[in-house]
Amino acid sequence: MSELILQKQILVKLDHIEKNINQIMEYLEDSKLTSEEKGLLQESYQNEKESKLISSRELSKKMRL
Repeated sequence: MSELILQKQILVKLDHIEKNINQIMEYLEDSKLTSEEKGLLQESYQNEKESKLISSRELSKKMRL
């Protein structure tokens, strides 16, 4: 029984480590961006928060009109 508990604890810790690694990888990828790219990325995040983005499908429909 205690072996099962230990296995569950290990899985929880591994999941936490994986999440941390993913965050670090995202940070490293973002740090490779030029200052212009970082600005555009921030602008995109802001547009997303303000629901100003449209799907590619919607854009295709608008372009056909």
